[in-house]
Amino acid sequence: MRDEPLTLLDIMENDTPHAEFASLSACHTAVGDEETPDEVIHLAAGLQFSGFKSVIGTLWVVDDAVVKHVVEAFYENMFSDLEDGGVMDCTKAAWALNRATNAVKAKVPLEQRMVFIHIG
Repeated sequence: MRDEPLTLLDIMENDTPHAEFASLSACHTAVGDEETPDEVIHLAAGLQFSGFKSVIGTLWVVDDAVVKHVVEAFYENMFSDLEDGGVMDCTKAAWALNRATNAVKAKVPLEQRMVFIHIG
Protein backbone atom coordinates (compact mmCIF):
# COMPACT_ATOMS: atom_id res chain seq x y z
CA MET A 1 0.00 0.00 0.00
CA ARG A 2 3.02 2.27 0.24
CA ASP A 3 3.50 2.39 -3.54
CA GLU A 4 -0.08 2.21 -4.77
CA PRO A 5 -3.62 1.85 -3.41
CA LEU A 6 -4.87 -1.56 -2.39
CA THR A 7 -7.95 -2.37 -4.45
CA LEU A 8 -10.76 -4.81 -3.89
CA LEU A 9 -9.54 -6.71 -6.95
CA ASP A 10 -6.08 -7.00 -5.33
CA ILE A 11 -7.71 -8.53 -2.24
CA MET A 12 -9.85 -10.92 -4.28
CA GLU A 13 -6.88 -12.11 -6.33
CA ASN A 14 -4.81 -12.75 -3.19
CA ASP A 15 -5.05 -16.47 -2.48
CA THR A 16 -5.21 -17.06 1.27
CA PRO A 17 -6.29 -20.71 1.59
CA HIS A 18 -5.54 -20.94 5.32
CA ALA A 19 -7.47 -17.79 6.24
CA GLU A 20 -10.23 -18.62 8.69
CA PHE A 21 -11.89 -15.50 10.08
CA ALA A 22 -12.00 -11.74 9.55
CA SER A 23 -13.98 -9.16 11.47
CA LEU A 24 -14.41 -5.76 9.83
CA SER A 25 -15.79 -3.25 12.32
CA ALA A 26 -15.35 -0.18 10.13
CA CYS A 27 -18.40 1.45 8.53
CA HIS A 28 -19.97 0.06 5.33
CA THR A 29 -17.67 -2.98 4.94
CA ALA A 30 -20.53 -5.15 3.63
CA VAL A 31 -21.96 -2.59 1.20
CA GLY A 32 -21.11 -2.26 -2.47
CA ASP A 33 -19.97 0.80 -4.39
CA GLU A 34 -22.51 3.59 -5.01
CA GLU A 35 -21.45 3.75 -8.67
CA THR A 36 -22.33 0.06 -9.19
CA PRO A 37 -25.39 -0.52 -6.99
CA ASP A 38 -26.30 -3.80 -8.71
CA GLU A 39 -22.97 -5.40 -7.81
CA VAL A 40 -22.75 -7.53 -4.69
CA ILE A 41 -19.00 -7.30 -4.27
CA HIS A 42 -17.83 -5.40 -1.23
CA LEU A 43 -14.87 -5.65 1.14
CA ALA A 44 -16.38 -8.46 3.23
CA ALA A 45 -17.24 -10.49 0.10
CA GLY A 46 -13.79 -9.75 -1.35
CA LEU A 47 -12.16 -11.27 1.71
CA GLN A 48 -14.33 -14.34 1.32
CA PHE A 49 -13.37 -14.63 -2.35
CA SER A 50 -9.70 -14.50 -1.33
CA GLY A 51 -10.16 -17.51 0.94
CA PHE A 52 -11.54 -16.38 4.30
CA LYS A 53 -14.15 -18.89 5.43
CA SER A 54 -16.00 -16.56 7.77
CA VAL A 55 -16.28 -12.76 7.61
CA ILE A 56 -18.20 -10.26 9.71
CA GLY A 57 -18.96 -6.92 8.07
CA THR A 58 -21.15 -3.89 8.62
CA LEU A 59 -24.04 -2.52 6.55
CA TRP A 60 -23.90 1.13 7.60
CA VAL A 61 -22.27 3.57 10.00
CA VAL A 62 -21.24 2.11 13.34
CA ASP A 63 -21.01 4.16 16.51
CA ASP A 64 -17.70 3.17 18.14
CA ALA A 65 -18.82 4.13 21.64
CA VAL A 66 -21.89 1.89 21.44
CA VAL A 67 -20.75 -0.94 19.18
CA LYS A 68 -17.78 -1.78 21.40
CA HIS A 69 -20.29 -3.63 23.58
CA VAL A 70 -21.29 -5.86 20.63
CA VAL A 71 -17.68 -6.52 19.70
CA GLU A 72 -16.69 -7.39 23.27
CA ALA A 73 -19.66 -9.74 23.64
CA PHE A 74 -18.85 -11.31 20.26
CA TYR A 75 -15.27 -12.16 21.21
CA GLU A 76 -16.36 -13.45 24.62
CA ASN A 77 -18.72 -15.87 22.86
CA MET A 78 -16.33 -16.70 20.03
CA PHE A 79 -13.53 -17.71 22.38
CA SER A 80 -15.53 -18.83 25.42
CA ASP A 81 -14.36 -22.44 25.26
CA LEU A 82 -10.88 -21.83 23.87
CA GLU A 83 -8.20 -23.13 26.20
CA ASP A 84 -4.47 -22.37 26.17
CA GLY A 85 -3.05 -23.64 22.93
CA GLY A 86 -6.51 -24.22 21.46
CA VAL A 87 -7.49 -23.43 17.90
CA MET A 88 -10.19 -20.93 16.96
CA ASP A 89 -13.27 -22.43 15.31
CA CYS A 90 -14.47 -19.99 12.65
CA THR A 91 -17.71 -21.95 12.25
CA LYS A 92 -18.83 -20.43 15.57
CA ALA A 93 -18.75 -16.85 14.21
CA ALA A 94 -22.42 -16.59 13.18
CA TRP A 95 -23.52 -18.15 16.47
CA ALA A 96 -21.23 -15.85 18.48
CA LEU A 97 -22.53 -12.77 16.63
CA ASN A 98 -26.12 -13.79 17.31
CA ARG A 99 -25.37 -14.38 20.99
CA ALA A 100 -23.54 -11.05 21.22
CA THR A 101 -26.35 -8.98 19.71
CA ASN A 102 -28.85 -10.63 22.06
CA ALA A 103 -26.61 -10.13 25.10
CA VAL A 104 -26.34 -6.35 24.67
CA LYS A 105 -30.02 -5.50 24.05
CA ALA A 106 -30.18 -3.28 27.12
CA LYS A 107 -27.02 -1.32 26.18
CA VAL A 108 -27.11 -1.09 22.38
CA PRO A 109 -29.97 0.26 20.24
CA LEU A 110 -31.42 -2.08 17.62
CA GLU A 111 -30.03 -0.12 14.64
CA GLN A 112 -26.50 -0.55 16.03
CA ARG A 113 -26.98 -4.25 16.79
CA MET A 114 -28.29 -5.14 13.34
CA VAL A 115 -25.52 -3.31 11.49
CA PHE A 116 -23.33 -6.45 11.70
CA ILE A 117 -23.73 -9.35 9.29
CA HIS A 118 -21.96 -12.67 8.96
CA ILE A 119 -20.87 -14.01 5.58
CA GLY A 120 -19.65 -17.54 5.28
